[in-house]
Amino acid sequence: MKKEVMTYEKFHDALQCKVCQRKCVINKGNTGFCNMRKNIDNKLCALNYAAASSVAVDPIEKKPLFHFYPGSTVFSLGSVGCNFRCKHCQNWNISQANLNEISTREILPEEAIRLTKEYGCKSIAWTYNEPTMWFEYTYDSAKLAKKEGIATVYVTNGYMSEESFDLINPYLDAANIDLKGMSDKFYQELCQARLRPVLDNIKRFYDNKIHIEITNLIIPGYNDSKEDITALVKFMVDETGPEVPLHFTRFFPYYELIQLPPTPVKSLQRAYNIAKDAGMKYVYIGNVSVGGGENTLCPECGEILIERDGFEIIDDKFKKTRKCPKCNASINIIT
Repeated sequence: MKKEVMTYEKFHDALQCKVCQRKCVINKGNTGFCNMRKNIDNKLCALNYAAASSVAVDPIEKKPLFHFYPGSTVFSLGSVGCNFRCKHCQNWNISQANLNEISTREILPEEAIRLTKEYGCKSIAWTYNEPTMWFEYTYDSAKLAKKEGIATVYVTNGYMSEESFDLINPYLDAANIDLKGMSDKFYQELCQARLRPVLDNIKRFYDNKIHIEITNLIIPGYNDSKEDITALVKFMVDETGPEVPLHFTRFFPYYELIQLPPTPVKSLQRAYNIAKDAGMKYVYIGNVSVGGGENTLCPECGEILIERDGFEIIDDKFKKTRKCPKCNASINIIT
């Protein structure tokens, strides 16, 4: 299903898309970098409006969001396409695909909201591929969700344009943002993108009081040095403060990086320690069991507030008091 793109303008004899930071200039009959927006008779059209490639009811912890309605379920939808070309993408079969290469199911915004309520989900998430690849659809769906009291979530690479952010901002409650590395070299070599727009958007989300959690996939030999982790943590402490949850996750060989080993557990533990030593209050280790790496601890006294086994909550002391039951400290968790 095609729909006119919300943010573009004429650029000489072509159209300039303004959905993401690439700002592609697209001639008649051509598509942009993401392959999801096409210049059709001098009108820029989204080709994948309501075209869902992936649909599931997930635990919110899978996004991962550990401080946003923990223990709840989220209705998750993904489409096709991406504005990155990550060599390590786990969803490359949809993110790097064209619409005619995989099957999709049309789920209009009204249907998505109906299903969210039918399955008893607290929130709806656009995930699996970059949400801005079907921005118009997520925008229409988010507006409906807000009217129905359903929370809204982006799982994003953080490369949206400022124009897109300003449009979705009033209707977005939470986001998990991938901060993949702390150098342009990393972003260019592994993602065909740039670092600065991602940092700017993380700050933009934070300043506009959208709940954010940051994920950093640690890849051996690429972004796992002490200097890399220290730079990432310093950015967060300085720009978003120590209360934003930070997830360090384990890399497994995938897609075009199958020659690499999995992330050593000691690298994840070192990153955790660097973040905690710098004052980060909520730090997690994911994609591997390291004995408590996914538990939420009170930053004041160390009490286990939420105990997890993977995405499953084993015990939740926080929900009873909405504070640390041991020292009465306030905790940055939305319930």
